[in-house]
Amino acid sequence: MATTETPAMDDNIAVPPSADDIPTPPPAEDNGWGELRVIRRNGKVTNFDANKITIAVTKAFLAVEGGNAAASARVHDVVRNITRQVTEALVRRNPDGGTVHIEDIQDQVELALMRTGEHKVARDYVLYREARAQEREQARKEAGEEEHLVNIILADGSVQPLNVQRLRTLVEESCRGLDETDPQVILDDSCRNLFDGVKEGDVSQTLVMSARTLIEKEPNYSYAAARLLMDILRKEALDFLDMPRVDTQEQLAAVYSDYFQSYIKRAVDLELLDPRLAQYDMARITGALQAERDLNFTYLGLQTLYDRYFIHDDKGTRFELPQAFFMRVAMGLAINEIDREGKAIEFYHLLSSFDFMSSTPTLFNSGTLRPQLSSCYLTTVPDNLDGIYSAIRDNALLSKFAGGLGNDWTPVRGLGSHIKGTNGKSQGVVPFLKVANDTAVAVNQGGKRKGAVCAYLETWHIDIEEFLDLRKNTGDERRRTHDMNTANWIPDLFMKRVAEDGDWTLFSPDETSDLHDLTGKAFEEAYCNYEAKAARGEMNIHKTMKAVDLWRKMLGMLFETGHPWVAFKDPCNVRYTNRHQGVVHSSNLCTEITLHTNQNEIAVCNLGSVNLVRHVNEDGLDMEKLEKTISTAMRMLDNVIEYNYYSVPQARNSNLRHRPVGLGIMGFQDALYKQRIVYSSEEALEFADRSMEAVSYYTIKASTDLAEERGRYSSFDGSLWSQGILPYDSLAELAEQRGGYLQVDDSITLDWDHLRERVKTVGMRNSNTMAIAPTATISNICGVSQSIEPTYQNLFVKSNLSGEFTVVNPYLVHDLKKLGLWDEVMVNDLKYYDGSVQPIDRVPEDLKALYATAFEVDPRWLVEAGSRRQKWIDQAQSLNLYMAEPSGKKLDNLYKLAWVRGLKTTYYLRSMGATGQEKTTSSGNDEGKVNLLGAAPGAAPKACSILDPECEACQ
Repeated sequence: MATTETPAMDDNIAVPPSADDIPTPPPAEDNGWGELRVIRRNGKVTNFDANKITIAVTKAFLAVEGGNAAASARVHDVVRNITRQVTEALVRRNPDGGTVHIEDIQDQVELALMRTGEHKVARDYVLYREARAQEREQARKEAGEEEHLVNIILADGSVQPLNVQRLRTLVEESCRGLDETDPQVILDDSCRNLFDGVKEGDVSQTLVMSARTLIEKEPNYSYAAARLLMDILRKEALDFLDMPRVDTQEQLAAVYSDYFQSYIKRAVDLELLDPRLAQYDMARITGALQAERDLNFTYLGLQTLYDRYFIHDDKGTRFELPQAFFMRVAMGLAINEIDREGKAIEFYHLLSSFDFMSSTPTLFNSGTLRPQLSSCYLTTVPDNLDGIYSAIRDNALLSKFAGGLGNDWTPVRGLGSHIKGTNGKSQGVVPFLKVANDTAVAVNQGGKRKGAVCAYLETWHIDIEEFLDLRKNTGDERRRTHDMNTANWIPDLFMKRVAEDGDWTLFSPDETSDLHDLTGKAFEEAYCNYEAKAARGEMNIHKTMKAVDLWRKMLGMLFETGHPWVAFKDPCNVRYTNRHQGVVHSSNLCTEITLHTNQNEIAVCNLGSVNLVRHVNEDGLDMEKLEKTISTAMRMLDNVIEYNYYSVPQARNSNLRHRPVGLGIMGFQDALYKQRIVYSSEEALEFADRSMEAVSYYTIKASTDLAEERGRYSSFDGSLWSQGILPYDSLAELAEQRGGYLQVDDSITLDWDHLRERVKTVGMRNSNTMAIAPTATISNICGVSQSIEPTYQNLFVKSNLSGEFTVVNPYLVHDLKKLGLWDEVMVNDLKYYDGSVQPIDRVPEDLKALYATAFEVDPRWLVEAGSRRQKWIDQAQSLNLYMAEPSGKKLDNLYKLAWVRGLKTTYYLRSMGATGQEKTTSSGNDEGKVNLLGAAPGAAPKACSILDPECEACQ
């Protein structure tokens, strides 16, 4: 039978194969699918009618099986089944209604025919569609018609024909220089989804959406989608500034200077930017703008900037383009420099190249009228009502302007303790934590993101057991804090008691106030004295239990609720460079900051991250570039301190005295991929060690350079720095204090003796210099892996405040393409296996090892790498731990290993649900592993998916 006789749905859904009288099948059931609308090939839009699918499929059977097909009960049932499959698929893809192209309906009919086993009908249906498409194309060419002739509605309500040539120019520019991308594919898909009367703004969005759908097949389409998004940004910004529109990025480059000056003037007039920015030498500033860098974003990165970082008027209109954004941030940071234009340009180049990125608060607020640029605030809450509510008020003020908070609640007396002023009994710390929790919810950081706070409590506090329960979903809701992070502040003595199966006693801080400020051996001596007093009946409030029982409850709650996190008090204090000024009582919201606090000082830290993969070449680390990047980055971070807006005086006082900053890294996993290093390997540990050693060396050197130029920080004398004790050197004292419970690799490669002498003689500009933050959002902006994290999944959909984004591992795709293995089947396999390559037989073993995902990497490798980095860092690191199949024994071993390896803090324990745990497996290498506390190496975890919680308050 000739294929041209096979019917297909056309502009009117169905076209009969001949003039024969074909029996009409029974109508399809009405399931409420009328909300969908169909785009016909002429661009007109009609209501969706499922009955037309039934008619078309029936005619297809008639064309293949003859006139008796319509009367066949089998065909009748198959047709109704196919109609149902097609309509359900369309509704799933368009749950809120909307438009669907006729070709998409026909695609679904093909799929349904194949799924039901009607292969002959499906084959003829496909051939008929192809023949009809060729006929239409030939007729269009002979008639000299445009490819897609529809009318669009402009913003002013006027109507004009769609300019297909302009779309082609845009799409071709979006794919220029991007391998494996095809502009025609984007254009064809976009035109299929444009209908007569579509709004002008929806045309550009359709181009973006068409490119987005291709990202899972080719990661470079992410760049193409971002470039098409730039067309929307250009229109919005230039229209707002009453500037002529441009059609391409190349045209924008010619007017970027004029645009930038108009942007600054309008933003100052709207009181969005500091008027001092308008006083810069604009000719010099605009001459440095590099418009082509607007093309370097992934779609996720640019959409994130647009949604949450670009300044806008009170109606939400954004008129800040990417290079203007980076220059605005740079100008703010350089505002107090002598050569402010020169430094602004230097800062701009560092940011816009993605070599370094400042933290989110700095990107939000630099150059604005309220430049709150600091990332983290640490406070200590005193044991009196005025102090408690003053601390909660401080939380609100700090959170309002985008700061992440860490509160030390240990001084607040426990449940049942005596209140002298009223002769009553205290309700303990938990009710006040509930108030702090609700304050964080109420103050949502100016509408930009949720307020965020973490409460810390020491392990000896009498309320510690209730503190562990704060995030439970059961119990008295008045004693639950579902929106607040919590963390245990654990002294080494407790860990020793756990290791030695000893007892542990809980106290109320109003009776043991000195424990709060004691560390190491001094803490141990005082604590043992209080235990003796309790044994003699001389303490009013106390409770003795087995240390291991409390430890198990800590780990149980960590697994059940994700909180409290595990942080270690003594390494944070023994190795604290500025310990002569006070005690570190907590970390921050994301567990990477370790600074002292008291009732007069709120610790503040300013963050930024070096993009590590941008400093790796074929020879490994590019040391020269790394030194140059860190030198400029440290100057930027130091500039924040004077320029910053402080909402509370205690924060200003602390920051100006001690000047701490936190330089970190991101893109660690990318750097491993670039060097073909497996995350779970000794080579990865060595790279973690050597890269952090280099970062530490150049960061400390940069602070001494700033001290030479600008002067030492005021509390330098008496610090570990002043004694020639660098972060690496302080490990020796920690080992001495612990009495043997410490195992850390002590390898070293750089000339630290020379730098040590320079620190002693020249001094340091900053009391603290390094901290590795989560970089949840700024790594998205730069298009690299988050912080020090292993790859989450090789293919997944990422959800954040900007929406949902397909993320695919470009390194994996590149390798599979070289082997001829990247195809639709591989894409579907990755989706089915939650982004894992482990169960896919045709993927070579070396690639399975290289592209193991977070749950396929034995978490002990993460601890070991963290230990290598921690020896060089004067603060801490946000270290997530992934465990596919948690158990009490595994958690016990893992967190004991973290302690014995000298880690200061840990962050989230990310576990997974039971659904799909058997989908993939991985292997780990236990050779050479030593655990002082008997944490015997076990089987490596299996892999699956995880909900991906993000911390955004730091970065």
